[in-house]
Amino acid sequence: MSSADRPATRLATRLAFLVAGFGIACWAPLVPFAKARLGVDDGVLGLLLLSLGIGSVVAMLATGIISARYGSRPIIIAGGFGLALVLPLLAVASTPATLALVLFAFGAALGSIDVAMNIHAVEVERAAGIPLMSGFHALFSIGGFAGSALMTALLSLQFGPLACTLICSILMLIAMVVTSPRLLRSVQVQDGPLFVVPHGSVLLLALLGAITFLVEGAMLDWGALLVIGAGLVTEAQGGIGYIVFSIAMTIGRLGGDAVVARIGDRATLLWGSLIAITGFVVLLMAPVAAVAIAGFLLIGLGASNLVPVLFRRAARQTVMPTGLAVAAITTAGYAGILVGPAGVGFVARLGGLPMAFWLLAALMGLVTLSARIVTADAQRTRAA
Repeated sequence: MSSADRPATRLATRLAFLVAGFGIACWAPLVPFAKARLGVDDGVLGLLLLSLGIGSVVAMLATGIISARYGSRPIIIAGGFGLALVLPLLAVASTPATLALVLFAFGAALGSIDVAMNIHAVEVERAAGIPLMSGFHALFSIGGFAGSALMTALLSLQFGPLACTLICSILMLIAMVVTSPRLLRSVQVQDGPLFVVPHGSVLLLALLGAITFLVEGAMLDWGALLVIGAGLVTEAQGGIGYIVFSIAMTIGRLGGDAVVARIGDRATLLWGSLIAITGFVVLLMAPVAAVAIAGFLLIGLGASNLVPVLFRRAARQTVMPTGLAVAAITTAGYAGILVGPAGVGFVARLGGLPMAFWLLAALMGLVTLSARIVTADAQRTRAA
């Protein structure tokens, strides 16, 4: 295997994260067009969108098994090219059944590259000997912003959905052509069992990952409704909070590697979760819009580096093969994104949306309480 600590492998890893974020973001602006083209109501559309999540989860579970035997490179290539090739089909699917199948395939491509690129990233970071994971995840956020912005701009210029997707697909294909030859030829190939039920520290990491992803999903789906319901902003201004949250997440991750290198994984989990909890308190008790926006900012900054640290801890644990551990955390994270916002809605229906957000703050407290446990091996190593 060629050295993992090379500029080329770092570039390939960053491009893989960029393509994944870019690809999923290109789909979001197409949802209204798909609904109008098929003539379905919100209930049917929700079931169709579920196909994407099911495809992602199925592929994630399979990717952990496949990568344990064949490495992450072929999966990253298949997933990246798959996203680019399937994206235009989302703009032309003419029946609900066809769109469901295409969304399943799109979700499978996304889920496979998501797991494989994180497996690849932990190996590159391990070889470098310095924190790199936050920077890799920052490229996913940048890709998401770029994909949604480009697709929205093209649609605003009166390009048709198919033309927009073809342009975006060409850009993704170019990125994957650059990426493919620079990926490690063999990463984390295992001779042991191809499937291991998550247990021990991996189970805890997966739970914390689900909580962190749940917070991100809730900010996207419910953040605007929270501040609008509190009378702090108008409906037209409701999205400002999530924009600030997203920018804070990206900035936090761009500088996260330097922070982690200075204070370590444990302190990053501890202080990051505490800052996020503080953000929830500020948001929920805000008397005016400016204070609420500050709450979004703190939540984004605090949560920005939690997931990268959790993936790094998955690479350092010894109870499971790294690939299977990363797949477990990624799958749990997606479960948090897919199921969590519905849970927030259920709690909001029973006790109001503010109560649901207080519950999110309490769940984030589990990350604070678990910081010592999930980094205990590192602490023992330094003590020795």
